[in-house]
Amino acid sequence: MGICCSIRIKAESAFSTGDDSKIGEKNGNSNSSSKVSTGSQSNTPRSEGEILQSSNLKSFTFGELKNATRNFRPDSVLGEGGFGSVFKGWVDEHSLAASKPGTGIVIAVKRLNQEGLQGHKEWLAEINYLGQLRHPNLVKLIGYCLEDDHRLLAYEFMPKGSMENHLFRRGSYFQPLSWRLRLKVALGAARGLAFLHNAETMVIYRDFKTSNILLDSNFNAKLSDFGLARDGPTGDKSHVSTRVMGTYGYAAPEYLSTGHLTAKSDVYSFGVVLLEILSGKKAIDKNRPTGEHNLVEWAKPCLSNKRRIFRVLDPRLEGQYSLGRALKLANLALQCLCMEPKMRPSMDEVVTTLEELQDSEKRDRREPQMNRNGVSTTNKARSCRQEVGPGVVAYPRPSASLRA
Repeated sequence: MGICCSIRIKAESAFSTGDDSKIGEKNGNSNSSSKVSTGSQSNTPRSEGEILQSSNLKSFTFGELKNATRNFRPDSVLGEGGFGSVFKGWVDEHSLAASKPGTGIVIAVKRLNQEGLQGHKEWLAEINYLGQLRHPNLVKLIGYCLEDDHRLLAYEFMPKGSMENHLFRRGSYFQPLSWRLRLKVALGAARGLAFLHNAETMVIYRDFKTSNILLDSNFNAKLSDFGLARDGPTGDKSHVSTRVMGTYGYAAPEYLSTGHLTAKSDVYSFGVVLLEILSGKKAIDKNRPTGEHNLVEWAKPCLSNKRRIFRVLDPRLEGQYSLGRALKLANLALQCLCMEPKMRPSMDEVVTTLEELQDSEKRDRREPQMNRNGVSTTNKARSCRQEVGPGVVAYPRPSASLRA
């Protein structure tokens, strides 16, 4: 079972480490800014009352969510972290009233831990953005609860959990994702970011990472956890100056050094995640050999080399991809990771490249491939592909990120 959000510890003065640690089908528009929702954000900060009144969300009572989760029973817990706990619940599909387990629709309820490091500000940020933005690649926020000291959020339930778990956890529950599914997830996540960057008022996600990419039952990717999202620069401004926050290993270097936040900060983070998808390795992992702790620093020299690229590629993907496509995907990651922000592609350009790669994959699956002897290799290639089998459920691992 998946949870609706990634869980991590945040502190406003420092960074979490990555080592501790949701459009469906192509809509025919390569730039994912199609206005699936309205979702303009005011250029001036809005009050809490304005945010709550303008959101397209249900206002739950504490009692309603308590009933939906069966009194927040321990066996309903999907995950725990800095924000608090996330519980599985059931509500009626139309009235959203609490229903019996197994009836109605499943939701994920995030309950604020009043002693936690993540607080009211981030709870409100989630409502501010997800209460107005709608897109197939953003997790759906159904409602919230603000009653006395209680702060809760109710989301759609994501059965396959987080991309993080499918990439990095081992065992029978987590069979390795195929090349095709990894490409699908990367494209869905890219469309989500592109939509945010093309909103009427640009939204910078600021915490793009695999634990924040959630997967539905068909492995469609949706972005979750908007607690750190910010409105982008407006007018003639080139950036937004902010307190440095996020997750170490994913944040753009210029943001770390100056606090200047732009859409290209998200592009860099996307490059890191694309590298994780290619390699099956975490952005930061101190258990790896010396010199390989930081994935970007270790992998970048190999990404444009036909021989050295195999050092980076996940060996579990062997036989599922062509070298040409692997190099194209690696080159896209390299562009996103460019030290000069202006040289990085826009997320619209990233989406276009990934769509082209996906289209070429689909053509190849339709057309039999021959080896040098004229023998079809299509069936052999398919036999090498490993899909996540039916009924396999990805239990997400709550991030336990720590700030330095």
